[in-house]
Amino acid sequence: MGRVGDVTAVESWGYPRADGPGGGSVVRRILLGSQLRRLRESRGITREAAGYSIRASESKISRMELGRVSFKARDIEDLLTLYGVTDAAERASLLGLAKEANVAGWWHSFGDVLPGWFQTYIGLEGAASLIRIYEVQFVHGLLQTEAYAHAVVERGMPGAPPAEIDRRVALRLERQKVLVSERAPRFHAVLDEAALRRPYGDRSVMQGQLRHLIEVSEHPNITVQIMPFSFGGHAGESGSFTMLRFPESDLSDLVYLEQLTSALYLDKPEEVAQYERAMERLREDSPDPDESRDLLRGLLQLT
Repeated sequence: MGRVGDVTAVESWGYPRADGPGGGSVVRRILLGSQLRRLRESRGITREAAGYSIRASESKISRMELGRVSFKARDIEDLLTLYGVTDAAERASLLGLAKEANVAGWWHSFGDVLPGWFQTYIGLEGAASLIRIYEVQFVHGLLQTEAYAHAVVERGMPGAPPAEIDRRVALRLERQKVLVSERAPRFHAVLDEAALRRPYGDRSVMQGQLRHLIEVSEHPNITVQIMPFSFGGHAGESGSFTMLRFPESDLSDLVYLEQLTSALYLDKPEEVAQYERAMERLREDSPDPDESRDLLRGLLQLT
């Protein structure tokens, strides 16, 4: 994950916490949307009929139920009435959720360099209680040094103005604060050796990045393992992926697959289970964290 900012454009997903503004608002949109969908379906009401009740289209209801749009209190009130929700406490709870869901995330100040389709991923990343990744092309964005991130962005955006590159790097560094926050998630990274041998920037940049990986891998919530070339073929054959888990019991795990101009979220249990197995095999087949640090030290000496 090191291209535009780690991309994202969503299809094929159901749901996706954070207690501060931003990450929490994304999750609350998805939570509220899923609850509205369940209420509608339990009453046998079509999306078209629901849209008519709030003077909107069927596609607007679909976007609301997927948590892709903000919510108007009047629309929520009208839908709850249509769905037969009369209990005052339940209505107040859902309306409060709608209010919280509309809170702007910290990343909105980076709107000049942040594609709209990437905003959802940042919210989910900040909301997760467990982040697991396999990366083959780059050191993962949350583990990059400023100099390495600058080299990655500059390589990926030839000809971009220096000010734009600096803004994108600043956004990535701001994202990294999630790993040292009060409610920092557990973060487990398996990095293919290729990601460490592919140079970005000069020798000093790569040396600094390797030292940084050694240092952050000592943090109690961060696990870093290296999949060495010497192992040969392995379970990450399909390429890089990210798995997100959330503390809410009614939010399923998500698999995030980054593409060149968009990304895909998977939440079907059978698909998530396949990536779960692949991640477990990568964990088992890679040297343990202590041995992986030794590998990093060895690469540092060779750089």
